[in-house]
Amino acid sequence: MRYLFLSITLFCQTVFSQSQNLPSKRQLDWQKLSYYAFTHFGPNTFTDLEWGHGTETEDIFNPSAIDCEQWVKTFKAAGMQGVIITAKHHDGFCLWPSKYSKHTVRESKWKAGKGDVLRELSNACKKNGMKFGVYLSPWDRNHPDYGTEKYNQVFVDMLTEVLTNYGPIFEVWFDGANGEGPNGKKQVYDFELFNATVRKLQPNAVIFSDVGPDIRWVGNERGFAGETNWATINNQSWYAGKAGIEKQLNEGHENGFAYQPTEIDVSIRPGWFFHEKENEKVKTADQLMDIYLKSVGRNGNLLLNVPPDMRGRIHENDSLVLINFKEKRDEMFGKKIKILAQNILINGKKNILAKALIDGNNSTQFFAKNKANTLEIELNLLKKTETKGIMLREYLNNGQHIKSFEIEGFDGKEWNQITKGTTIGNRRILTWKPLSINKLRIKILDAFDVPRLSELEVY
Repeated sequence: MRYLFLSITLFCQTVFSQSQNLPSKRQLDWQKLSYYAFTHFGPNTFTDLEWGHGTETEDIFNPSAIDCEQWVKTFKAAGMQGVIITAKHHDGFCLWPSKYSKHTVRESKWKAGKGDVLRELSNACKKNGMKFGVYLSPWDRNHPDYGTEKYNQVFVDMLTEVLTNYGPIFEVWFDGANGEGPNGKKQVYDFELFNATVRKLQPNAVIFSDVGPDIRWVGNERGFAGETNWATINNQSWYAGKAGIEKQLNEGHENGFAYQPTEIDVSIRPGWFFHEKENEKVKTADQLMDIYLKSVGRNGNLLLNVPPDMRGRIHENDSLVLINFKEKRDEMFGKKIKILAQNILINGKKNILAKALIDGNNSTQFFAKNKANTLEIELNLLKKTETKGIMLREYLNNGQHIKSFEIEGFDGKEWNQITKGTTIGNRRILTWKPLSINKLRIKILDAFDVPRLSELEVY
């Protein structure tokens, strides 16, 4: 009986794990994105702080010429697909007139207390076809109920206001920071209740925290995912704010228990909120391109923070860099080498199904029917062509499986290795110094299961 019980237990654990480490529809929809804005805005913008104390007078928040549509149009022109705003940071100040706090835009001089930043930004997103998301910090250095049994429900009430009054929300971002409140107490956060509230009110929204449940932190704020980056991770005993797990968050776990791909958050400036003294320290387009290749190019989504200034506008220095960065991406990824399906060999043979690799549709897939965990794709470029990089995308409906691959080039005489990698996932982008070749070969060397690719592009 002991061995029978053990066998049943292991079987149940395996079945449950398999159901957990496959992506949900909301996760797949999120992975169709790649690059969107974070925007930190609030009292800190006017006090020159990163973390407010919660004791700041509400009148300190008084942008002179706020224009949320200018934010959205700037982000859209930069090729971003949405924006996530700090609706409530650690200081507890609400950018909407919450009924559950006395530390909000309603108590400020801005628009004589009639303003609502979330309303203006969500409307601008709808008007310009951009996605709208919200950051809410559970930590509240102002609210008198913080650190008591009442506060978790207060936070849920605030969350409910945000999730029911501002239209479709694509992502809810929970910060794991946890410190003392005005009463000197720390709060035990009820994340199960918080997550359940999001699921009920915005079922299509993904939830971010250090440990998911939908998407996870990448383990740093410098803008890079691991060269090996599994969307799956074993985090059953983890909690938001847990220390010492940065490397594991950065790389994930091979065949991990939960499917929680990475979001890479990084700021265009040294700080997260606007500081006048940092106007000449905005990251360059080249720096952002390096970040893009190490985030989006390593199976993650890039959340780039661009904070509005004291006017309530995106500063000219930031806007210029964003547009220059887009031009660099267009220059790199806009020069795709045209490849015809009849010029693709799969494991040495022509295969009509190979057209799924180049149809520009990430919902189609190619896999070899020999059930092997290896795959060889040869691209005939027809003539000697200068190449600079490649993008590979795995078909993820069945999960992430590819463990290692290499790229080879044929120069007319022999095949030589150009580069190699481990995981692919949603996107893997690899670049190299300009190299003229006649043929390119992609060799999937190892995978958990039959390797499935949805798309490839050569630049």
